[in-house]
Amino acid sequence: MQHLISHSLRAGFQSLAAAVVVVFGLLAVFGVSQASAHASLVKTEPADGAMLQQSPSRFSLGFSEPVSPLVLTLVRPDGTQERLTSFRSDGQTLDIDSPQPLGNGTHVLSWRVISADGHPVGGSLLFSVGSISAAPAIGEIADPWLHCAIWAAKIVLYLGLFLGVGGAFALTWLAGEGRGAERFVLAMLFAGLVVAPVSLGLQGLDALGAPFEQFAQAIVWKTAFGTSFVWTALIAAIALGLGLLALVLPRADAKPFAAVALIAVGVALAASGHASAAAPQWLTRPMVFLHGVGIAFWAGALTPLAVTLSRQTPGAETFLRRFSKAIMPIVCILVIAGTVLAVIQVETLSALADTDYGRLLLAKLALVVGLFALAATNRWVLTRPAEAGQTAAGRRLVRSIAVETVIVLVIFGVAAGWRFTPPPRALAIAAAEPASTHMMTLDAMADLTVTPGRAGSVSASIMLMTGDFGPLDAKEVTLVLSKPETSIEPLKRIAAKPGDGTWLVDGLVIPFPGRWTVRLDILVSDFEMVKLEGPIDIRP
Repeated sequence: MQHLISHSLRAGFQSLAAAVVVVFGLLAVFGVSQASAHASLVKTEPADGAMLQQSPSRFSLGFSEPVSPLVLTLVRPDGTQERLTSFRSDGQTLDIDSPQPLGNGTHVLSWRVISADGHPVGGSLLFSVGSISAAPAIGEIADPWLHCAIWAAKIVLYLGLFLGVGGAFALTWLAGEGRGAERFVLAMLFAGLVVAPVSLGLQGLDALGAPFEQFAQAIVWKTAFGTSFVWTALIAAIALGLGLLALVLPRADAKPFAAVALIAVGVALAASGHASAAAPQWLTRPMVFLHGVGIAFWAGALTPLAVTLSRQTPGAETFLRRFSKAIMPIVCILVIAGTVLAVIQVETLSALADTDYGRLLLAKLALVVGLFALAATNRWVLTRPAEAGQTAAGRRLVRSIAVETVIVLVIFGVAAGWRFTPPPRALAIAAAEPASTHMMTLDAMADLTVTPGRAGSVSASIMLMTGDFGPLDAKEVTLVLSKPETSIEPLKRIAAKPGDGTWLVDGLVIPFPGRWTVRLDILVSDFEMVKLEGPIDIRP
């Protein structure tokens, strides 16, 4: 009877654990906000660097993707700071109520938002009211070591998920009668369990741009729980806990825990991050899931296999034979999933060399090629002699597996660097967004939109109005773009009027990114010329 009760409890607990992981997995995969890129600021109102005649009633920030505001601060000309809490958002546009009145001088609107892929984005908008003064200083409150801590914590979390959970799966499903490296696998699991909540807290600090001293503050954790990374941390902790159970239970009872833990690794990684947030998510999230599970299976088996072979533990040949049979389909899955994700993220071959993300990918690919070459040698040269009991081949295989493990650790370090590098896909989306500026005098005003808002071939659209927002019927409009520091002559183009109330300039080539001075020469009549001037920021 006691055995029956014990068996029933174990079965019930296994079902409960599986249900918990499935529920959180569904929430992570389908409940996380949908996003297709790392958000970038694409337009502001007023324009950055604008000179205003009167206080604006509101500020507007437009982003390439949906965002949620974290910290909005107005810095006045005398350096005093005021937190802005009244705002409205439709996802991609954030409208912020301006405190009234704003005194004359140069103000700075400091903003920090978090994109739907879980990454914080920050910046500042400078504008002047009435007159220009020295720009107020904005203190940098983020700890310079915070990114190092986030990078290190991500590596440790990888170790827990891949070497810990993957190792527990290998020992439970692949190992023969004897086990090896249990202490190592336990250490990886415990390290992952410790760092999972720490990573979440660091995410909160990064989202707020706060220093380490505020780690325990409620606002940091409230912010962290509002990001998509909370699902990754939570499901990762469940996976690590199930991995621990798989090691302490008898093997027959532990197998379901180890299998669900391995699945949870893939779900945790698919819950947040650049790759998971990319479109189409029906493809990218499953690819991230498969990639994560494949890495955990492969990397997790390396250390237990090497220790088992070096100690000549009973059943070592069984372990090697099972791993050897399973690794080929796993490698195929890794190659397919990795290729799909790389194509979606990078988009063009030139981005491999032109972006930080691409250069990290090249470094990872170089390491992966070396890893595959080593694995192929192990599989087709050393495995059969080692299975046959040849001592020399077994020792060479152990050394080769150790080198494999080192390469895997370096790959973890490179992959963790992607946390700070927007993929070329996101940069391209941001670059394709238009750039705009608003110019005005007492007699006239104009809205200029440059599409796309990046260097290269663009088109410009100009909407003219009178000083009281009425229609302005001009006879001719000339667009002049200048950037004196480049030592090139101003770009001058006469706009055409297609008949819809706007003026257009097509085939305009802006050769350099950066801040340009734009001037509109508006011929109102044969005897009246109005000139409007202002800055516009052109992205790379």
